[in-house]
Amino acid sequence: MYHPSARSKTLLVLLPISALVLVLLSFVALLTNSPRATQLQHLHVHNHLQIAHSACEGTLYPDLCVSTISVLPDLASKSLPELIQATLNQTMYEVRLSSANCTGIEKRIKSYSKREEAAINDCLELFDDTLEELKVSLADLAPKKLAVSRNYHDLQTFLSAAMTNQYTCLDGFARSKGNVRNIIKKGLHNITHHVSNSLVMLKKVPGVNKSKSEYFPQQGRLKNGFPSWLSRKDRKLLQASVNETEFDLIVAKDGTGNFTTINDAVAAAPNNSNTRFVIYIKAGSYLENVEVVKKKKMLMFVGDGIGKTVVKASRNVVDGFTTFRSATVAVVGEGFIAKGITFENSAGPSKHQAVALRSGSDLSAFYKCSFVAYQDTLYVHSLRQFYRECDIYGTVDFIFGNAAVVFQGCNLYARKPNPNQKNIFTAQGREDPNQNTGISILNCKIAAAADLVPVKSSFKTFLGRPWKEYSRTVIMRSYIDDSVDPAGWLEWNGTFALSTLYYGEYLNRGPGSNTSARVTWPGYRVINSSTEATQFTIEPFIQGNEWLNSSNIPFALGLN
Repeated sequence: MYHPSARSKTLLVLLPISALVLVLLSFVALLTNSPRATQLQHLHVHNHLQIAHSACEGTLYPDLCVSTISVLPDLASKSLPELIQATLNQTMYEVRLSSANCTGIEKRIKSYSKREEAAINDCLELFDDTLEELKVSLADLAPKKLAVSRNYHDLQTFLSAAMTNQYTCLDGFARSKGNVRNIIKKGLHNITHHVSNSLVMLKKVPGVNKSKSEYFPQQGRLKNGFPSWLSRKDRKLLQASVNETEFDLIVAKDGTGNFTTINDAVAAAPNNSNTRFVIYIKAGSYLENVEVVKKKKMLMFVGDGIGKTVVKASRNVVDGFTTFRSATVAVVGEGFIAKGITFENSAGPSKHQAVALRSGSDLSAFYKCSFVAYQDTLYVHSLRQFYRECDIYGTVDFIFGNAAVVFQGCNLYARKPNPNQKNIFTAQGREDPNQNTGISILNCKIAAAADLVPVKSSFKTFLGRPWKEYSRTVIMRSYIDDSVDPAGWLEWNGTFALSTLYYGEYLNRGPGSNTSARVTWPGYRVINSSTEATQFTIEPFIQGNEWLNSSNIPFALGLN
């Protein structure tokens, strides 16, 4: 992962459009040569600006907020949802502008590298994802929909993901030496600032059912060990044996199925399905990069078990791929579920960032799967995700991203890294304090893998470090072995994010769980309150009661 060394805190220097309105109205009043008209115009503009400033109060980018909404006609009659809609419409315009800017970049730059070309393609995909997420948000804000307060957590989720996409786009240029990043970054910062302002305004909508705590958003109850957004049918699918499961398609390397490759089966699956479509992938090693795109919704991969059904490839940043594009399997189609599969990136520790699986699939769930790589193994990119009884192996920052994600009953294993490297289990990427994202690790095992055990005294191992400024990770009721350094957590770069991050530990056990020598950063805390800890469980974190019921993945409701 790339970390911008000095993300500017300076607000965009804009001449507010409202100021232009004031000047123009004053000029018109002077032309009428009427003191009374001048007073009325000034009063109107003053009231107009007061309304805009009130709506924008508390935003991180107030000048941009005021200049965006103050030009709306009949501002006094607009509701907060309508003001957010106006802001998001402007945001969509700027996303399209940035997309066109990327498409036409070759006209502005004589030459650019293969890596920059790959990053541009990532950005174009991410812009499309952003437009879709903003469209969904606009629909949730529409007057004919359910009250905005009912859609609050969905809106938080989609807007948080839209913001994450822009930073992911910029991160793709981390290793490039050209100036493509400099050309596009202003537009992307505008987009993220609009979305940040929208998230703040959203919190002020009357009747909004915000979480009991500001730590994490409301995420839902657990039923039979799984978030309830997984339907009863999906839970049964996940808990059933292979012999008891009905499949829509079968993939088998030996030719005994419908297809011999996973990609061919995914291509044959229906687009935009509202019902679960199950693909059985028989035991074998499938050497391919697999992508489940947005229109491939409600897909389920069922394998024959960890180490039996293996999807493996070796893309990596050293060979010219972006971290985003290095994934062996990438899923963004909503509602993706996998069971009994190993996802592996075999590039090795010397190839640096090399992702085994990337998920930007909202309401995605993984049950009894394994994720195997070294640096950046599991990219929990965005939206809501759940992992149950999975094994994750890696070295540097090997669980990273900016989803709202819960790991429950999983095994997290640090492997033997390259000489002079450190192991870091997590690197959470929350960029803005208004995003509802973070990593929650509950009832898991955090330990050295078999190859690290004999040499663990030669390598430092940490629970996490702050990839982005508002990084947020909690570890609760988990076993931590003695491979973890007593300090627990590692700085990213000097004092960066140490006061803005949120790292917490709650009732962990094992020789590495002793918190007496932990870091003393302002953002780190030992959680002593069960009320605070509960905000990081499935119910208040990933709306689990609304979607895991359909997955048949067992999940636990609270801290137990």
